[in-house]
Amino acid sequence: MWPKDIDWKDLKFGVEIEFVGGVPEEVELLPGWEMSLDERQFDETGAESGSELKPPPIVWEQREQIRVMLDRLKAQGATANWSCGLHVHVGLEPWGQPVVKPILEAAISVQEALRGLLRTSEHRMLYGPPVTPEMLQSYVLEPNPSALRHRGRPQSHRCGINAAAWFDIGTVEIRYANGSLDYDEVLNTIELCLRFVAAIGARRKLPADPERLAHELGAPIGGYPAPVPPPQWYRERMWLEDALLPVLTPHVLRLEPDGEIHHIVPVAEGMLVAVENPDGLLTNYLFRPTAEGWEFCRRCRSLDHDGRVRLG
Repeated sequence: MWPKDIDWKDLKFGVEIEFVGGVPEEVELLPGWEMSLDERQFDETGAESGSELKPPPIVWEQREQIRVMLDRLKAQGATANWSCGLHVHVGLEPWGQPVVKPILEAAISVQEALRGLLRTSEHRMLYGPPVTPEMLQSYVLEPNPSALRHRGRPQSHRCGINAAAWFDIGTVEIRYANGSLDYDEVLNTIELCLRFVAAIGARRKLPADPERLAHELGAPIGGYPAPVPPPQWYRERMWLEDALLPVLTPHVLRLEPDGEIHHIVPVAEGMLVAVENPDGLLTNYLFRPTAEGWEFCRRCRSLDHDGRVRLG
């Protein structure tokens, strides 16, 4: 039950390590480790690359496993670039669901300080929007995961401090860190997240200033993954997406009333619009601009290397 003092080193955690390059299918995995081959990142050319690596739930004294797996990734030529993130899951078993509300309250108070300490790249905030007072109010009225789901793009459903993970796997997920395959940077990030959650579990009041927050937690002030600016082509793609979202959304809703646009990619034949349904399934649709407006062409499966779409 909450509150309860727990040594941060005793908390179970997991970490999602995103990377580009390498040969993910051929990496030798330690027992219990998983390679999510469907989780791809972007390389510098815009091609899908790499994967996401994650351990089973472990504790601090087992952290050497992380060094071993990072070394195996780097031996294959894998790296972390601007498209990669580092997501830390911290187990909430010592407190159970009663700690979810304090996590939301702490997030509203200090999430900007935590983000500042981790130096989250601005372009990655699509994947970690803030917890809002309205979400807290909704959760208090009806404690369920839908109250903690951010409204907007599918990439934005999980907040930077994602308490909804409690309902899925019994954790809180902290999504602010930039990507890295550097062992010390990964460990510093994990330590900060463990100390942060342990402090909330003990009902400690935390300051809303990055350096004071680190000092209060006893966490490193620096040594976290550095922000890396995205290439210009990615910025332009995001600007194009933002401009096209309100234009294409009505057309998409006629095809999938419960769907949300996940991403939009310019292709040789028009615009490839990926739509996510409530079950998380992606469907690609091809649209073409005409003098009369947007024309739906067909469903398609994926892109060829020359930018042309393959039929679904």
